[in-house]
Formats: sequence, C-alpha cells, structure tokens
Amino acid sequence: MKIVFMGTPDFAVKALEALYQKHEIVCVYTRAPQEAGRGKKLTKSPVHVFAEEHGIEVRTPKSLRNAQEQEMFRNLQADISVVAAYGLILPKEVIEAFPMGCVNIHGSLLPRWRGAAPIQRAIEAGDKESGITIMKMVEQLDAGDMLLKGVVPITLDTTGETLHDAMAEMGAKLILEALDNWQNLKAVPQDESLVTYAAKIDKAESHLDFSEKAEVLERKIRAFNPYPAVYFEYEGERYKILRAKVVDGNGTVGEILQGSERLVIACGDKALEVVEIQRQGKKKMPIEECLRGMQFVGKVA
Repeated sequence: MKIVFMGTPDFAVKALEALYQKHEIVCVYTRAPQEAGRGKKLTKSPVHVFAEEHGIEVRTPKSLRNAQEQEMFRNLQADISVVAAYGLILPKEVIEAFPMGCVNIHGSLLPRWRGAAPIQRAIEAGDKESGITIMKMVEQLDAGDMLLKGVVPITLDTTGETLHDAMAEMGAKLILEALDNWQNLKAVPQDESLVTYAAKIDKAESHLDFSEKAEVLERKIRAFNPYPAVYFEYEGERYKILRAKVVDGNGTVGEILQGSERLVIACGDKALEVVEIQRQGKKKMPIEECLRGMQFVGKVA
C-alpha cells in the first residue's frame, strides 16, 4: 500500500517505523525544524529524523491550505494518508485527496478526550483506562468515525511518560491491523453526548496549587511527568516534583509538615509526601538524597 505519513513527535515514530516495514511510504509530512536548547539551534522532529535516515522524502509546509501545496499532495498518488500527532490542521482538500482517505492514530478512547493533550488529561482526571482509536479524519477536530480501538489500563504507577510509550506501541500495532483488514472494518460514529476535550497544557498549570486535594495533585504530578512537570517554589528556588504519594496530614495550605527525613506538604485535603524531586538546574533524585544536604521548614509556594 502506498502511504503518505503525517506526524511529528516521538509518539508518531513507532507507527511510521511499523508502516515502513510493511508498506511503501511515498512521503512524510512533519512540522518544520524548531529552535531548541539554549543555543536555539534548529532541530528536526523525531519523525523528520527517522524519514531522512531511511531515505524517505520529507516535506515541512507551514500550512496545507494553499492550492499549490494541495496539488503537490494529490500528485503523490498514494492510497491513503496516516496521521499521528502531526500538529497542523488538515483542510478538506487534503483529507479527501486519496482513494482511502486519511486515518488518524488518536491517543484516547474516543469520543472521550478529543484534542491536544489526551494522554495527560486522562491520568489527571483519574480515568481507569485510556487507549488508541484509529479513526477516519473529517474537518471537525477528532470527530470522525471510529474504525478500531485498543485499551491501555491506567494504574497508580502510570505516568504521562509510561502511558505515552504504551500508546505509541499500541498505535503502531493497530494501524497495521487496520490496514490489513481494511475491507472488513466497520466505521462507527462517535456519540456526541459523550465528548470531552483535552485542552492543550498551559505552562501556568505546572505550578502546584496546594489548596487542591492531595489526590488531585498526585494525579497531576503523574500526568505531567516528565513534561512539563509540576513544581513548587521554596526560598526563591523552583523544585519539580516527579513522584509523590497521598498521606494523612493537616495544616495550612502549603505548610511543610515534615522537612528533614521526609518532605510532607499540607494540601486542601490531606497531604503530599514527595518521593522524587528535581532542584533547579540539577538532576532528578530521590527525596532522601535531596534532604541529605538541606531541610525544608515553613511553607512552600
């Protein structure tokens, strides 16, 4: 099968790799190189790097809305386009450019968690499971008919990173399964009454609000680990919390209930005990290692 692949981050690479091994990838579309790091060096996306390493043509248009770009897209004469976390809106002319249309590898069990951050929002909300939906693409965001689903459980150990990695593996498996069984797939419309939206993560959300319940903050810590990671401030320094657990404790919001052998911080309900931490400009470490050189007293902000 001749495929145009459209994707950008690590999440999409697993699917591209799987498709490359079984099908003909005629072209890869990905986001243009972005400035990264202190030197603001232009850095190619993970999908871009994989495609170049395997001799696949790469295109990085800033938009797909102009007629010339759409004509170039059609001229590829592929059977289908597979999309995974591409990052650009696809107009109708692109979606309908191929005989088999465009299919999307979406990181949630649609119609729950349409939108930009389905992996993190599922953990943050306390969902017991998430997964992958292979869906037909339409102009409306993540609203197309569903073709195939796979479930990934969410446990008390699940983080944004571990769920991302499990989803990437499952997405690769399911897209191959979908293409292998294309003629037998049944397109199922989404129930609009069950739709929820996974809003893009705002940087301001990373600053912990200890007036919230400890269990809410613990889920957020796991959801945002490793990126963007949540933090608190203490004596002018920023500390990222990478793992924590809910414990009994009463005090004013942000009060350090214990800060020498353990780090326990009072929340709106119960308290958080920090398990893994990262000081500003340092590597992540177990809290015991951090507390060997300092102790926390008073309150955090």
